[in-house]
Amino acid sequence: MSEYPDGARPAVTFAEAEDALLSRWPEHRLDPTLDRIVEFVQLLGEPQRNYPVIHLTGTNGKTSTARMIESLLISVGLRTGRFTSPHLQSMNERIVIDGQPIDEQAFVDAFNDIAPFTHMVDASNAHPLSFFETIVAMAYAAFSDAPVDVAVVEVGMGGAWDATNIADGQVAVLTPIAVDHAAYLGSDPVTIAREKVGIIKPGAEVISAAQLPEVLDVIAERCTEVGATLRVEGIDFRVESRVAAVGGQVLEIAGPWGHYSDLFLPLYGAHQAQNVSLALAAVEAFLGGQALGEQVVSEGFAEMTSPGRLEIVRRSPTIVLDAAHNPHGATAVVDALSDSFSFSPLIGVIGVMGDKDVEGLLAAFEPVFAHVVCTQNSTARALPATELAEIARGIFGGDRVAVATNLVDAIDQATTLAEAGGVFGEGLGSGGVLVTGSVITVGEARALINPKEL
Repeated sequence: MSEYPDGARPAVTFAEAEDALLSRWPEHRLDPTLDRIVEFVQLLGEPQRNYPVIHLTGTNGKTSTARMIESLLISVGLRTGRFTSPHLQSMNERIVIDGQPIDEQAFVDAFNDIAPFTHMVDASNAHPLSFFETIVAMAYAAFSDAPVDVAVVEVGMGGAWDATNIADGQVAVLTPIAVDHAAYLGSDPVTIAREKVGIIKPGAEVISAAQLPEVLDVIAERCTEVGATLRVEGIDFRVESRVAAVGGQVLEIAGPWGHYSDLFLPLYGAHQAQNVSLALAAVEAFLGGQALGEQVVSEGFAEMTSPGRLEIVRRSPTIVLDAAHNPHGATAVVDALSDSFSFSPLIGVIGVMGDKDVEGLLAAFEPVFAHVVCTQNSTARALPATELAEIARGIFGGDRVAVATNLVDAIDQATTLAEAGGVFGEGLGSGGVLVTGSVITVGEARALINPKEL
């Protein structure tokens, strides 16, 4: 097997490809430049230009909405690529073709196809390519090789300077914008919105969730500046009604061009209904402004899943996973729990990253958690469980907080409390557990409890 110019050898196994990617600059660090990724894809022949792109940004709901858009496009008969991040359990989940993550060998092949060019870019820049820049280019190249008819692409962080933004989205989707990644994007929604609207390109169709007025002003200003067409939830499309049902909810959605009644969605919560409205509007816009057929929509959502988003992974007691990691996301989860579940008591297992709004997240969950077990995931960025517990005691009170640094022990403690009816014995036999606080925490819990393929 031939070597690369710097003497490195191609990856043989999936683990070797993972290690090579993880040895690069970590994805949670943001360097505000597209210079390296632009140079990289030029060497690769600009693969992101070989298919149209639907590009998504926002604070919460991006991955679920991307999966919904993908599912609808597949129902229309198009071959799709989907890039989302971060992954829950395995790195190859980030690159999806026709609704299925590429297998491990395909991931190795995709890495080896682009690896020789990484060394060329590294040599010509002050900083080497990051993990995220490299895997974005891998995805764009894999979609071109497939080839796909359309790619659904979620930003990693922000918008304007995100590595995915070397593609020009024919449709730009903006989910609700709130505060997250404040150290990198800004501490208020308007500053964050100015970064996120960078994905809106000249002539694009823009589909936006309902936003704060000042955020919507930023979006509208960008659309005017580049000649994009803006359609906004509540004005151009909306959720007309939603009724909780066994296994999900039944929706009525008014799209910009179509109207959809008695639509069953096997996901929980008003926030997922909102994501459906965005997805329908985005696909209608992508197809040139036309309503989708009833069968297309029904098939598109019939088997819809969103792993790690109010996902039930075990019964008796019920264990639910949700990757909420900021106050806005936690509030949506609390609302969904209220209208779709009736746990008594509900025990929380929380593990967060150290750079998050921990107090805001805990405060959002406080009304629904009878007890919380503070834990941590396996990454260096995780807030130590003991520090999390100290913050939690100030919000929940000391008698409602436990600590388990090991995630397995934390889940065991929580299930024991749920089965026993909580620390005070209320609600015997009807308790549940919610594991939350971080995508990584939820992914590790999912691998422990129910390691089925995504």
